[in-house]
Amino acid sequence: MQQYSSLPDHNSQIDVRPKPLTTIQQLRARLWLESSLNQLQSRLDDCLLSACNTVPQAGAAETKILQTVVNEINSAVNNSNLAVTDCAVGIALFEPQATVARVCYVSSSLSPNSQPLFLELLTAEKKLLLRLQEVIELEDLQQLENQQPPSAWRLADDSGNVMGWLILATAPLNSARDSLIKSLAQLISQLMARSAKHCTTALVQLRHILSWQQRHQELNNSNQELERTNQLKNQFLANTSHEIRTPLSSIIGFTDFLLTPGFEPTQERQQEYLNIIRSSGKHLLALINDILDLSKIEANQMEVQWETIDVPMLCNNVFALVKEKAASKGLQLRLRVDPDITTLVADSLRLKQMLLNLLFNALKFTSQGSVGLEVVPKGLFVYFTVWDTGTGISQEDQAQLFEPYFQIAKAVAGGEGTGLGLAVTQKLAQIHGGSVKVESEVNCGSRFTLVLPFRQEPGVGGDEGDEGDEGAGGAGGAEGAGEEKSSLPHLAFTPSSSVDILLVENDLPNAHLIQIYLCKLGYQVTWVKNAAEMWEILPQLDPVLILMDVHLADGNGLKLVQQLRENRQYQTIPVIVQTAMAMKGDRETCLAAGVNDYISKPIDLPLLASLIAKYSKPPTTGELGE
Repeated sequence: MQQYSSLPDHNSQIDVRPKPLTTIQQLRARLWLESSLNQLQSRLDDCLLSACNTVPQAGAAETKILQTVVNEINSAVNNSNLAVTDCAVGIALFEPQATVARVCYVSSSLSPNSQPLFLELLTAEKKLLLRLQEVIELEDLQQLENQQPPSAWRLADDSGNVMGWLILATAPLNSARDSLIKSLAQLISQLMARSAKHCTTALVQLRHILSWQQRHQELNNSNQELERTNQLKNQFLANTSHEIRTPLSSIIGFTDFLLTPGFEPTQERQQEYLNIIRSSGKHLLALINDILDLSKIEANQMEVQWETIDVPMLCNNVFALVKEKAASKGLQLRLRVDPDITTLVADSLRLKQMLLNLLFNALKFTSQGSVGLEVVPKGLFVYFTVWDTGTGISQEDQAQLFEPYFQIAKAVAGGEGTGLGLAVTQKLAQIHGGSVKVESEVNCGSRFTLVLPFRQEPGVGGDEGDEGDEGAGGAGGAEGAGEEKSSLPHLAFTPSSSVDILLVENDLPNAHLIQIYLCKLGYQVTWVKNAAEMWEILPQLDPVLILMDVHLADGNGLKLVQQLRENRQYQTIPVIVQTAMAMKGDRETCLAAGVNDYISKPIDLPLLASLIAKYSKPPTTGELGE
């Protein structure tokens, strides 16, 4: 009979099912672990949601997350049925420059009189206290990470950047069973490791939230700035349109009167209309100059030429310019310059501009009495005070005086001013390192004080002059507008070797104006409207001077000048460009191209006559009044 071994067969099943008590304990432990982690995650989600809704400071939001972590872990451990008598949870934040970590967050269930718990290092003969502001060396933290069971868990993002360490200190476990102690230690270690991951994830998400909020705020600020800019642009266009159309209405309207068939005004009436047209044209030019000045200042392109100015002489020159205006209104002009003031370092052109703006404003608001300028020294500054006995300015209007286009309502009806003079004056004063102040009371006159330093500090304003600014501040009239059909013929005169002038002009009305004016002065003018006609007529003429437009239908006037300079036959003929190019640097550009001189549009006819006389022999016959 075959004998069988008492050993179990390999195919037989062994009952390895755990005892019921063990299974229940493990389930309770697992349930406690997952419940604690869920509770922690819920609290962290609340922190992140709060950060999304309240836009907190970065430090405050991070503090809330870290404090939540230590509080929740501490609560979970101490409220469990584990054999843990006391524990403390802390977070030490990494200080890269110091290569240490500092304990910044601690949550403990110890009584107020209890001492801080120790962190034991197994391989070092020292103990570390877990308490606020305690500094822990990195090598000690690594020791706490690597020992079994660990007491520190690293807080690092996906890129491996260490933010800090989550630390747990516990009192000895209250149990004599080594297996139970080992099991509890593993359970707590799992809680700490997974809590560290939850904490790190929350911190990374917080950074994303704060980054998105910052970007959102930047976009919101940008949108608000764009909206504000758009409103300012619309306001600028509306104001500019109104200011430009007002003088244009007078120019076009009275011109239409004079051109109306059958309308034959008296000589006195005709002179009145022409004076209105001329005055409106000057107002339009002043507006354009102010707009260009303001634009250049705001674009930081306004350069000034520093020079030592004779203050009394400059003030007398300024008064000479406003004398006629004051006399027409029956006003007295008074000037007082302190004898201690002799010179000042400033841009003379811009200083005149500022004083004229203030004086013309004073004359505008004064119907009787006097207007004056007082110049006195005060420390390192010179005070130019323009005063008047006029209507005065209310406090409400004073608050808006230096805003572009602002005009006091009762002064607008007079049709004077552009609404930009004071804005330009204030900005020019700031470029000079000074300011403008106003004192006024309704019906008691006004005092505007321009404060400028005696000397300029290095770096204030610009170093180079703007030669083209004086008399050429704005571009009045458009060049290159295309050929204009008209019944007016080319006004060609019999050539004269001494006074024959070749006019190359694209715009018919401007050409007609120049021809009539020069003809009255006795010059002989041949007009061509483009480059092709110029080259065609040149061999038939011997002009003493060429007046050249820059923007032509078939070429650039400056390139034509260069071609003339390269041609031996014509290279010595003087060339004057007359152009609407009136921005900074345009004069220099023209001179660099080889022209002899430059005049900007709208053409100052007497200035044109003087330039032509400079480069040619003046005619001996003909008068403008013929």
